[in-house]
Amino acid sequence: MYIPRHFKQHDHGAIVELMRSYPFATLVVLAGDNTSVNHVPLLVDDAGDRGLVLRGHVAHSNPIWRTDESRSCIAVFNGPNSYVSPSAYPTKKEHGRVVPTWNYTAVHASGAIEFIHDARWKTTFLESLTNEHEAAQSEPWSLDDAPEDFIHRLLGAIVGFEIRVESIEGKWKLSQNQPAKNYNGVVEALSRDESESAQEIARLMRNGPSGR
Repeated sequence: MYIPRHFKQHDHGAIVELMRSYPFATLVVLAGDNTSVNHVPLLVDDAGDRGLVLRGHVAHSNPIWRTDESRSCIAVFNGPNSYVSPSAYPTKKEHGRVVPTWNYTAVHASGAIEFIHDARWKTTFLESLTNEHEAAQSEPWSLDDAPEDFIHRLLGAIVGFEIRVESIEGKWKLSQNQPAKNYNGVVEALSRDESESAQEIARLMRNGPSGR
C-alpha cells in the first residue's frame, strides 16, 4: 500500500482498534500463479507471545484451500471514509487551487495462511465469532440454540483458517497534508454532514494523529 509519510499510522493500538471495529475484510490469497479474493469476517487476536493472529472461515466448496502450494495473503480492513469537497477549504476563496479528495482509513495485514479442518477448532472459533457479534443483541444467539446435529453438519461445510501476521500497515488519510485552516475547514464540513461515515472521519480528525 502506498503511504505518504504524513498519512502513515504508527499507533499499533489504533490499527488493531480499526480491525476490530471493521472486521469484514477483503482477503487476498496468493498461491503460486493463482490469486483468490474473498470477503470474510475476521477475529483479531492481539494477545500473548504468538503476536497478532487473524482467524476466519470459508465454505468447504471454496477452492481457496485446495492447493499444496505455500500461501501468502493480505487482509484488507477498510475503516470509515468520506468525500471531501474543495468547498471545505478556506483557500478555495483565496486562490482556487484546490481539488476534491477522499479521506479514509485502511489497514493491510500480511502473513502466511493456514487452513484448518479440525472440528473442535472450528467449534471454538464459531463460538468466539458469534459471541463477539451477538454481544450487542437484546437476545444474543449462541451455537447452543441450534440442534446439535444441525451444527455438526454445518461444521463439515466450512474450513477454518489462521493468519499469523508478519507485517502490518495503517493508512490514515485525514487531510494531514493541508494547512491548518483547510484541515479545520474539513472537520467543520464533515461535522455538518449527516452520514455516519463523514461523522466518524470528523471525529478521527478532531482526535489527532492516532484518531483515538
